[in-house]
This record gives sequence, C-alpha cells and structure tokens, in this order.
Amino acid sequence: MSNLKDVKEVEVFHAGNVSVDELPWIPYFGDAKFKLLKANPVTGQTVTLLCVPAKMQLPAHFHPGTVIVYTVQGTWRYLEEPWISKPGDMVYEPAGSKHTPIAVGDEDVITFNIVEGTLDYLGEEGEIVARDNWESFLKRYYEHCAAEGIEPIDVTKF
Repeated sequence: MSNLKDVKEVEVFHAGNVSVDELPWIPYFGDAKFKLLKANPVTGQTVTLLCVPAKMQLPAHFHPGTVIVYTVQGTWRYLEEPWISKPGDMVYEPAGSKHTPIAVGDEDVITFNIVEGTLDYLGEEGEIVARDNWESFLKRYYEHCAAEGIEPIDVTKF
C-alpha cells in the first residue's frame, strides 16, 4: 500500500509575492537594520534582508538551525573564517555554527538571509545573552510599523 496521494487529493498552497520595497527597514543593532520578508510560525523560519554599515561588526551568535546567506551588496566575513563574501556569493551555515560577522570594505553590506530556528547572541564566555526567532522579529516589525504609522503586511501568510 502506498502513501502517495493523487495530485487531486493534495491540498493546494499558492505561491506568494513579496513587494520588498513596500516593507520598512527596522532598526537592529546600532545602525544595522533589517526587512522582515517572511516569518513562518509553523517551521520557525525567517527570511530577511539585512543592511550593515561599512566596517560594522555584529555580535557573535550561534545558530542551532541552518542558515543561508546570499550577498547582495558589499563585502563581509566572519572573524573566525579566512574567506570574504562578495556580491553574488552564497554562504551556507550548518546547524550548530557560531561566528562573528563584520562588514569589510567601504560599502554598506546587504544580505538576503534564510534562517531556520533561533539566532542566539553570545556573551564573552560563549553564553547565550539574547535570542531572536520568528516571533521576536515579527514583534519588532509590528512595533516599528505602529510607531511609524505604517500599515503592516501579514508576512506570516502566503
């Protein structure tokens, strides 16, 4: 007996389009900011754009899930790695990785990020001092929209 279903029996989910220009940049760390493109409450996945000013270092962090980062603009690296990511490069971060991102070069960095699960920020001794996930990013998004008088788009649907 097969558990394959006839295509007619499968629930149909429709693809969604995100008009990125309609979404606001939200303050993140210092002068860094992000756009929340998708928050998935079922899987915990977030899809974001991140903009980091030239030469800025972000906090060290740990990912219990996988992360995919596509570099759109600028150059950046992890302090712990010898490579430099440039526009068009893709970085794959396996689950369980930790690192400290820094923008290198004279141009702001913009990355497209797909994060599975949490983003755990690390203290001096490697302890978790703060955590972001789909809920915290979504909360920041709604709070920012309310403060700026922006009509939020439901980024949990589609």
